[in-house]
Amino acid sequence: MSTTVTTDIRSAIASTNKEFMAAFKRGDTAAIARLYSTRGQLLPPHSDFVSGADAIGAFWQGVLNLGLKEAVLETIEVETAGEIATEVGRYKLLAQEGVPADSGKYLVVWKNEGGSWKIHRDIWSTSQPAAS
Repeated sequence: MSTTVTTDIRSAIASTNKEFMAAFKRGDTAAIARLYSTRGQLLPPHSDFVSGADAIGAFWQGVLNLGLKEAVLETIEVETAGEIATEVGRYKLLAQEGVPADSGKYLVVWKNEGGSWKIHRDIWSTSQPAAS
């Protein structure tokens, strides 16, 4: 299986990540949920699978309810194979007044759905030391 990275796909992912960050900042979990594929799933740490738009929106609302105000995503690499792309990156979550709350790494599997690149599988883990 050959993999390629096209500028168009990388640009589409960058654009969707900007939409995610903007929606997160304004607390619009419905907009966040729309960025996921119809069979999209979150695979968050310390939790089971979160599947479907309603559950994804509710998950992100719970994150916002913890006092988080901003998500910052940084793409490190993108690889594609047909209608699937993978993105590896870093994230930061910020609380009130830009206070760092968490940072770590993520892997997103993207799926081309109806001509639009959607988040299909979203998994991340903190880079912070485990609590003692």
